[in-house]
Amino acid sequence: MKKRLLLLCAILCSLSSIAMAQNRTITGKVTSDNDKNPIPGVTVSVKGNAQSVQTDFNGNFSISVDVNAKFLVFKYLGFTDQEEPIGSSNTINVALREKASDLSEVVVVGYGTQNRRDVIGSIAKLGVADIKDKPLTTIESALQGNAPGVFVNSSSGKLGQALQIRVRGISSISANNQPLFVIDGVPVVTDALGSYTEPDNPLAAINPDDIESMEVLKDAYASAIYGARASNGVVIITTKKGKAGETKIDLSYFAGFSDPTKKGKFLNAAQYRQLLEESLKNVGYDGYANASEFWGDNNAVNDWDTNYDADWANAAFRRGHNQQYNINVSGGDAKTRFMVSGNYNNNDGIIIGNRFVRTGGRATIDHTAFKILDLGGSINISKTDNNRVSNDNLFSNPLQLNALPPIQPIYDPATGELNNNTVYYNGLIDQVNGSNLSTTYRTLATAYAGLKITPDLTFKSEYGFDFNNLEEEQYLGAKTQDGGSTAGYSYNYLAKSINFNTNNTLSYNKVFNENHSLNALVGFTFQDTKFRYGTVTGTGFPSDRFEKIASAAKISAGSSFETAYTFVSYLARANYKYKEKYLVGASIRTDGSSRFGSNKRYGTFPAGSLGWIINEEDFMKGTKWISMLKLRASYGLTGNAEIGNFASRTLYGGVNYAGVAGTLPNQLGDPNLTWENTSDLNFGLDFGLFADRLSGSFEVYKKKTTDLLLNVPIPATNGFTSITQNVGDLENKGLEISLNSKNFVGEFKWSTSFNISFNRNKITRLAGQPIFPGGRYLGRISEGEPFGYFYGKAYAGVDPANGDALYYVDASRTATTNDYSAAQNQKIGNPNPKFFGGFGNRFSYKNFDLDVQTQFVYGNDLYNAAGGFQSANGDYFDNQTIDQMDYWRTPGQITSIPQPRFGESNGTRPSSRYVQSGSYLRVKNIILGYNVPKALIKKYKMQNLRVYVSALNPFTITHYTGYDPEINTTFAGSVQLGHDFYTPPQARTITFGLNVGF
Repeated sequence: MKKRLLLLCAILCSLSSIAMAQNRTITGKVTSDNDKNPIPGVTVSVKGNAQSVQTDFNGNFSISVDVNAKFLVFKYLGFTDQEEPIGSSNTINVALREKASDLSEVVVVGYGTQNRRDVIGSIAKLGVADIKDKPLTTIESALQGNAPGVFVNSSSGKLGQALQIRVRGISSISANNQPLFVIDGVPVVTDALGSYTEPDNPLAAINPDDIESMEVLKDAYASAIYGARASNGVVIITTKKGKAGETKIDLSYFAGFSDPTKKGKFLNAAQYRQLLEESLKNVGYDGYANASEFWGDNNAVNDWDTNYDADWANAAFRRGHNQQYNINVSGGDAKTRFMVSGNYNNNDGIIIGNRFVRTGGRATIDHTAFKILDLGGSINISKTDNNRVSNDNLFSNPLQLNALPPIQPIYDPATGELNNNTVYYNGLIDQVNGSNLSTTYRTLATAYAGLKITPDLTFKSEYGFDFNNLEEEQYLGAKTQDGGSTAGYSYNYLAKSINFNTNNTLSYNKVFNENHSLNALVGFTFQDTKFRYGTVTGTGFPSDRFEKIASAAKISAGSSFETAYTFVSYLARANYKYKEKYLVGASIRTDGSSRFGSNKRYGTFPAGSLGWIINEEDFMKGTKWISMLKLRASYGLTGNAEIGNFASRTLYGGVNYAGVAGTLPNQLGDPNLTWENTSDLNFGLDFGLFADRLSGSFEVYKKKTTDLLLNVPIPATNGFTSITQNVGDLENKGLEISLNSKNFVGEFKWSTSFNISFNRNKITRLAGQPIFPGGRYLGRISEGEPFGYFYGKAYAGVDPANGDALYYVDASRTATTNDYSAAQNQKIGNPNPKFFGGFGNRFSYKNFDLDVQTQFVYGNDLYNAAGGFQSANGDYFDNQTIDQMDYWRTPGQITSIPQPRFGESNGTRPSSRYVQSGSYLRVKNIILGYNVPKALIKKYKMQNLRVYVSALNPFTITHYTGYDPEINTTFAGSVQLGHDFYTPPQARTITFGLNVGF
């Protein structure tokens, strides 16, 4: 028996020795070559094998390798990949070098990725560093001031509203000018689904902390792979995924407060009485004995002689508060990687009654089933609640409270309730006796499978689903302006968008004879999108405690409708590189869409680009101070398919005639209606100097858009007065400069980024008459002029002899008149900036860091359309801005404020009097952070601990006298750029944050 046991032990020992002979364990430590600190999370793999591990908190690793393994590969974001020979030693310590150039980073392009060095299109990229620690309400606001050629305007200080984004100018008059947004390969719905004239923002449902990178495709070569929807540029958003290694838990939290960036300065009670008294006296009190008598006869309560001094102008504002929680759990191994995250954001806005709450969760998984098959997917579910405030042009808009006289109290002194005996409606009543809630549920889901047919040929299939459900519930009680006449008013609105998308691509990557590199892609995509809407209105409620339509005495209105569109597309792209210095690229896409006319169902969009890496030439080899010098040129065609889902068709609609249902034609179609076309020529120069201590790019471009969609007048003999056709042209041309410098790179680090963009827009062809809505608005479209330029009467100041407002007779501006109607309309301003950009500086010393980012806009004009009411030298009962006290009083006086004359419109009608410079310099973000030393947190099992304080919009320099130069009211229509009408300012936000990693 003992002999048998000894024999068995000998066999086991022999087998163990054989196994140990076949494998060995390599250990070591990975540090930074720069500061010698350990780097956790470095991926360590065996070259030619899927086997990998990650370094721990102290940078240590241990990996079992085959005896025949030759090299270990070390990879970490922001550092150069490094190979180390295994040799005979069982210990390998590695010092990774930080990447010397941003040109070596990976850039996401349409349906793939490229090394920045090989990119020959125009692409602006933002990474995690451009987003982190900033209290961003929406993801696209991160582009502001950070992406050359991308103009972002927040439009309003209201929460949850859409931002205006223009990539290299305005490319359409009547179609959408927003870029196409693609999230993880899925073109998502960004159309405002709500019923308000101030559009909601579907992208507000996405958590900025989930974003890995954002790339903006600007020129035709970069964007033409998206064909008929790429004229306005393309924004590709890539979300975070799990990485192989130990499970990591990241927690973040911030909280803070907000105030308006500016508050208006309006008259107090004494000044108001003085100005209105003067205004009434100059018109003989309109037949009354004095101002008190006039006031009492024109108002419900004669409170002229009371001692109230109400601050109506600031009653719309409050101190806002915000807070956000975020958790992210990620990890996995070489075969399976995962990430799960959750977030909660609560933002009480600076405008009374305005609140935005976002709650969401996200999960991703990526799995290598076999060496040739990868599978994965993600799902993002979110819910947002937006307590909205009224549109700018409604009396219930809180900003219009500044029109109410300070001699009238906010609260009725007899009852203590909000005063409803005011000259104009007290919009605060809507906040107490009403509600206005928009709730959005959004689900974004993707799934993919990648099959490696050969080492060079890969097939990938992606499926995406984007479901958006918006519910609006508005209730106005019996005490409100709109609900008072009906004993309560309730409105419900439901909108759904259902978007399916599939991409199927075959890619080929091959290097031939070391000098030739080919990357090719062919694909097929299909998108099907449906929108469904329903509304119902109820009136007559037993009390304001019953807000649901089920309690309404009368269902007064209801409606529902549905619309849809589909795209089917075929695409191909090839990039060729010779000797690492000559680059050639070409792409083509064919789009077919249900939106296009029956005779123009398909459109083809080709593009090509050339690149030359000059510093790789032999004659540049000795020029050591130039690390990168790349010249590129591109040309291509793109389209704008936002022409409406049925604009090409003759449509009929249902009609009710004396209780009998019928049909009635309501649109005349054109079977030749098609997309708007844009041709784009681009030249670029990328450079890196002094080991990339200074790098950047210069770009010049010219975009020409043809076949603009316009309503063309036709004879009314067939019952229609216009038809939508492709008839107009416009162009954009510009220059973009981007510079990045590493000023100090030692223990004290200082880097600077700067970008500036110049764009000139001009309408080159316009069928029929200029587009000029008129009224209180000044925006106009005409041939030879920029989009939306201001057109109206030119204000010439005040006649020193009598206080009359004067206007220039014609565009020569030599003669003046006090007759408003005798003055000719002329060009009086341009809302398009001459240039815009951003300037940033980042500092770090030991564990401290400071990030300061600014943005600037120069050369644009703004029209304060509310100026004719709130800066109207006592023409109405409206309270006035403080500058109106400089009104004309005596002959010979020089002033720009005419003599007050109640109701006589002395200088208060639309004119250049209310056009001002909209230029501004704004410090957008200041972030001061401290990373707690790892030695102090190690015992608590923490990998990192960071605390910071952040300031959003802390300072603004501008000559604009309105609330905010970064505005644009949206209710007046797309032609009216740069219009301000009681539009709320941006918020100045201070937050304190904490990031913890385990």
